[in-house]
Amino acid sequence: MATTVTTEMIDIPDQVLDPFLGKIKHGSAIAQLSTPEPMKFGKGVFASFDTDEAEYVGEGANKGPSDVTRTPGTILPFKFQKTVRFSNEVEWADEDHQLEVIRTILGLLPRSLSRALDFGVIHAVNPKTLTPVSAMTSHGYLAQATATQVAGSDIISDLDWAYASVLTNGYVPNGVALAPSLAVDAVTARNTDQVKLFPEFRPTTEASTLDAFRASTSNTVSAANDLLAVAGDFDAVRWGIQKQIGIEKILYGDPDGQGDLKRTNEIAFRGEIVFGWGIADLGAFALLTGAADSSPASSPASSPASSNA
Repeated sequence: MATTVTTEMIDIPDQVLDPFLGKIKHGSAIAQLSTPEPMKFGKGVFASFDTDEAEYVGEGANKGPSDVTRTPGTILPFKFQKTVRFSNEVEWADEDHQLEVIRTILGLLPRSLSRALDFGVIHAVNPKTLTPVSAMTSHGYLAQATATQVAGSDIISDLDWAYASVLTNGYVPNGVALAPSLAVDAVTARNTDQVKLFPEFRPTTEASTLDAFRASTSNTVSAANDLLAVAGDFDAVRWGIQKQIGIEKILYGDPDGQGDLKRTNEIAFRGEIVFGWGIADLGAFALLTGAADSSPASSPASSPASSNA
């Protein structure tokens, strides 16, 4: 039997190609809180460096060596797709009457694909089934962070604990990803004079300010477990778009196992994207947990926030 060549057989150099972000940032908490890396397709490596303190040198004294420590990391590619079928009649009605049905539905594809980044980086699960993906779980994901505390009734104390945990590990926290249920606590928090504690905070995926930190709200945070918040130094997440295939119109064949398109008088549209990501150190993050959010993660309307959440 002939051998099929796979990407595992190819040694591809490190990431260098600038990504095209498109609408990704508007649907992903990870994309809101961290900066994308220039990438090209395939496995890549990155490294974080640190060094010891400077040395005082007295007059006429010899200079000593300095130590540099290197922490390596790996970036792996993960492909996501979404295929939508339409009957020929829908296509004809859309063309004849300008109903914009197809354009409206296809406009949802980039958002679904962008949310896939959260499902992978935070939970290491298939967004559609919420089942673990072995390639992702072995690669590392944010819900594995060991600094974990059950959230109480005081969101300020809970977030202070999370930020302090990150600082204790030698990182400077710069953001927090919130589940909608915890975002509600932030929105409704008031002092004794009934003045909002966080007037600049908005419970949307688009980042706003929560107690001086950037905050993004999405039901992807609590999609696969009882996670309520991920706080930390989001610069420790290295991610990028390795391949954005766009939306393809498919007229023939059986692209999704639902039968031959010509036989069923249908057409299909498929959006695909390949993300690459790696986490430099899980010690850069702290988790708040609690009761699982009851909103279906796959439903855009399930979040109390705007359509971006």
